[in-house]
Amino acid sequence: MGCSSCATKDGQPNGCKNNGTCGTDGCNKLTVFDWLSNMALPSGEKPFDFVEVRFKNGRKEYFKNTEDLSLQIGDVVATQATSGHDIGLVSLTGELVRVQIKRKRISTKPEEVNKIYRKASQKDIDIWQEARDKEDVMKVRARQLAIALKLEMKISDIEFQGDASKATFYYTAEQRVDFRQLIKDFAKEFNTRIEMKQVGFRQEAARLGGIGSCGRELCCSTWLTDFRSVNTSAARYQQLSLNPQKLAGQCGKLKCCLNFELDAYVEALNKFPRTETKIYTEKGTAICQKIDIFRGLIWYAYEGEWMNWFTIKAEDATEMIRMNKAKEPVAALEDFSVEEKEEIKVDFENVVGQDSLTRFDQPKRRRKNTRKRQPKNKTKPNTTESKKETHKPRKKRNPNPRKKPTDNNNSTKAKTTNKSSEGTPKKRRPQRRKPKPKQNPNKSAE
Repeated sequence: MGCSSCATKDGQPNGCKNNGTCGTDGCNKLTVFDWLSNMALPSGEKPFDFVEVRFKNGRKEYFKNTEDLSLQIGDVVATQATSGHDIGLVSLTGELVRVQIKRKRISTKPEEVNKIYRKASQKDIDIWQEARDKEDVMKVRARQLAIALKLEMKISDIEFQGDASKATFYYTAEQRVDFRQLIKDFAKEFNTRIEMKQVGFRQEAARLGGIGSCGRELCCSTWLTDFRSVNTSAARYQQLSLNPQKLAGQCGKLKCCLNFELDAYVEALNKFPRTETKIYTEKGTAICQKIDIFRGLIWYAYEGEWMNWFTIKAEDATEMIRMNKAKEPVAALEDFSVEEKEEIKVDFENVVGQDSLTRFDQPKRRRKNTRKRQPKNKTKPNTTESKKETHKPRKKRNPNPRKKPTDNNNSTKAKTTNKSSEGTPKKRRPQRRKPKPKQNPNKSAE
C-alpha cells in the first residue's frame, strides 16, 4: 500500500515523514475502504453526522460533527479531549461510519460522545508536529528512568496530545507495577502532564507493527481488530510441532493465524476415525501411527511390528472399525492397504535461461604490470679479451670420486683453460677403472 506522496523524486524518497500514517490514508494502519463514497444519498436524507478520526499508531475514535463542517478523508481536525484539544486525521466519513459504530457497539448518546471543534489551523499543526518530534527522545529517557527505579516494565510508546499539554506513556508488564515515583520523575523531567496506560503484548505489537515470519506485515497492525484467544489445541488439530519458537509471534504469544484455518481442519478430521481406536484383525491388533488430512490417508502398524506400516484410506479404516463393533471378522490390513504414489521431485528448472548468479557483474580487469623493465644492452663485446674476463669455464667432475684430485690434475686444468682461449678443447672421455684381479683361493691356502 502506498500513496503518491511516498513516491521517489530525483532518486530520493519523497515521503510525508509520518512513518506509514500519511494524510491521504493510502498507507495507514487498519484502513477501511470507503466503498460507499461514490454513491449519492437519496433525496431528503442528511449525511451521517459522525466522523472517524485516526490518531497515532492506528488509534481511532468517533466524533460528532456538530458544526456541520464539510470534512473529507485526510483533513486535519481539532477534536474534544478530557482537557484541552487533540489533533487527528479524518479517516472515514459518511454512512460507512454508521456501520463501524454498530459493529464496535459504540454508544451515540450526546453526553458520551465528543465533538469536533474545527479544522486545524497552521498554528495547531506546528505545535502538534513539534510535540511528535520529541516522542522518540523522551522514550529513551523514560526507559532509563524506569531502569534506574528497577521497575519490571517496558515503555513501548509515547503519544502526545495535539496541544502538547499531556503525554500518554504506553507500557507492558507481566505483574502489577507501582509507578507512583516514576510519574513524579517523568513530570519533573519532561515538564508536562503524565498519563500511564498499560496495554497487552498483542496490543503493543499492533501499535508498533512489524514483519511476521510469513514475510508480510502483521495482521494485528493491518486489518485484525479483535484478538481472540489462541490455544495449543489449534496447533494439535493442524498437526504442527509444539515448538514455542515457531508458534509464537512477535508479541511472544501464540500466532493469531493459527485460528484462521482451524475450522477447516476440524471439519476434515470428522471424516477420520479417532487415532486412539485400535483395529482388531485375525493377524493381530493394529494401532494408528500417522494421518494425512490433505490426502485422506491413515497409517497403521501391528503390535510388535512397528517398522511395517500399512497405508489405508480413511473410509476403509472407518469400515474396519464398524466391522469390529459388529463383531465381523477382519482378515488383515494387507487387504485394505493402498500403494503410495511416488512423489515426483521437481529439480531446479532454469526458467530465465541463465544459471549464473554473477551474470550481471562486470568482469574483473587485469592489472597492468607497472614495473619498468630494465633496458637491454644492445652493444656486444667485439674483442676476445672481454670474453676472457666474463666467461668462467666450468669445473669438470672427477670421474673417480674416491680419488682425491692431485697436483697433476690441477696442471692439466690450467692447460685446458689456456687452450680454451685458443680454441674449443676436445672432450675427454672418463677413464674406466680397471677391474682388480681375482685372487685364487688355493694360493691363499698354501
